Amino acid sequence: MADTAFRIANCGGFYGDRLSAVREMVEGGPIDVLTGDYLAELTMAILYRSRVKRPELGYAMTFLTQMEQVLGRCLEKKIRVVVNAGGLNPKGCAEALGKIAEKLGLKLRIAYLTGDDVLDRLQAWQHQGLALAHLDKGMPLSALKAPVLTANAYLGGWGITDALARGADVVITGRVTDASLVVGPAAWRFGWGRGDWDRLASAVVAGHILECGAQCTGGNYAFFQEVPTYTKIGFPLAEMEADGSFVVTKHAGTGGLVSVGTVTAQLLYEIEAPRYLNPDVTARFDTIRLAQDGPDRVRVTGVRGEPPPATTKLCLNYMGGFRNTMTFVLTGLDIPEKAKLIEDTFWPLVGGKEAFAEAHVSLVRSEREDPESNEAASAYLKFTVKDTDAAKVGRAFSNKAIEMALAHYPGFHMTAPPTEESPYAVYWPALVPSELIEQVVHVDGREVTIAPVLPPTSAAAAAVPPVTLPPVASGLTRRAPLGRLFGTRSGDKGGNANLGVWAKRPEAYAWLAATLTPERLTQLLPECRGLVVERHLLPNILALNFVVRGLLGDGVSSSTRSDPQAKSLGEYLRAKVVEIPAALLD
Repeated sequence: MADTAFRIANCGGFYGDRLSAVREMVEGGPIDVLTGDYLAELTMAILYRSRVKRPELGYAMTFLTQMEQVLGRCLEKKIRVVVNAGGLNPKGCAEALGKIAEKLGLKLRIAYLTGDDVLDRLQAWQHQGLALAHLDKGMPLSALKAPVLTANAYLGGWGITDALARGADVVITGRVTDASLVVGPAAWRFGWGRGDWDRLASAVVAGHILECGAQCTGGNYAFFQEVPTYTKIGFPLAEMEADGSFVVTKHAGTGGLVSVGTVTAQLLYEIEAPRYLNPDVTARFDTIRLAQDGPDRVRVTGVRGEPPPATTKLCLNYMGGFRNTMTFVLTGLDIPEKAKLIEDTFWPLVGGKEAFAEAHVSLVRSEREDPESNEAASAYLKFTVKDTDAAKVGRAFSNKAIEMALAHYPGFHMTAPPTEESPYAVYWPALVPSELIEQVVHVDGREVTIAPVLPPTSAAAAAVPPVTLPPVASGLTRRAPLGRLFGTRSGDKGGNANLGVWAKRPEAYAWLAATLTPERLTQLLPECRGLVVERHLLPNILALNFVVRGLLGDGVSSSTRSDPQAKSLGEYLRAKVVEIPAALLD
């Protein structure tokens, strides 16, 4: 570790992550900045509901609990804290933290950022001719009949840089990009300028690796058998250098694993094309180089950057309606016949499928022949309905399922009692010209406006070093699961699923790139048929990335899939058995 390294640590990847992680990172070893990512598209809708009930809320409450445990130590060790825990109310979060500091007798300089909340500007922008069209569907926002609940721009890191330069001990933001939590501190520490594309791009890569916490230190890792222990798995930190290169590692003595594999897996999480867009820079993921730098240390070099796009992404959430789900358990013999009998009986009881805005049925076959247990003999038939009328999908729906209990198929039982309807929000991604978005830094009673980064009129594309691959393996083949050779990492972006696949060896990757085309993927995963499947090559990290558009419907809260965030999509692919050259398996 170089003496010049600037240590930026992560203490959480979502609202609800391990509560003790903040204390563990502060006390477990040397760090300079502690970051935490509390926000996702769905989280904004959750925070909206909390603010409706109590207007002074709308931020991540757990952050305050965590900070109360470590504020004194952070000041003593001169650790700066940078988090997006402000959610929909950064000011309220900052004020609440200030009261905690006062109670503890600590003198704390807190900055908070605004400018991301654009809900009150949507109507004016549309009158000015901005369509705010849905990024995937192309539908203009004016065609939406439901009320928009939240609207936030993804801000960059320069507001964080400014706040730190003004002496802030804690910086609380609303909706910034996940990577901005690292870009801002790195630019502050090393004095980078707005045109330092390569260095900024490298910080974006570091931010993307750290943003999901333990997911880069062995969490959700395809080859989990390689991880020594998941007990007290360590959260990650990046040792940043002035040239932008960095080492991913974790505190000594913690569980988990930092390897080229775990870092590769996280690089593939929730991305699309190799050009990874951020408000401050475009990072070229096809230029990243990874190398093991010792136990639990991976060095990242070679990252190239380009100017950012001329537009800024918006995250809108609108009220989609109400939903409910009831699941019948079918046991033993004649499962398809039992499922048909349930459908034939149940739908007429609730007015038919056509009575709802959406109605979905799925039969999950998990029963086995000659089962060794009662559970092993069971399958599941799930009914999900959605409608703008809460009464339709509430107890009027779920009670009818229970009323069948003594008058229907043998072995009747369900996974849950009758349930009420639940509201759901729908994610609407859109773009606005970047010049319309400004950050405002609030510190010491002052407000400082930070202008957006606008791309130059002309800029050369980053040079992408060529990657030489061995010939594609051929010869005798054997049937084996893809997971014998390849790791995966999958996730969601609104209604789209991302599925990254990577190899450990160039020989295996050469075969993968030649074999796993979008057409072949749709053959292996029937759920993808009829959908647009994009494939992007990342030979520098021996990986492919697929984007399956529309697989998740309208996104997490609205999706009727059993895995609405596509977390298991990669493991599903790894279980598929195909013909693989024997030379690769041996």
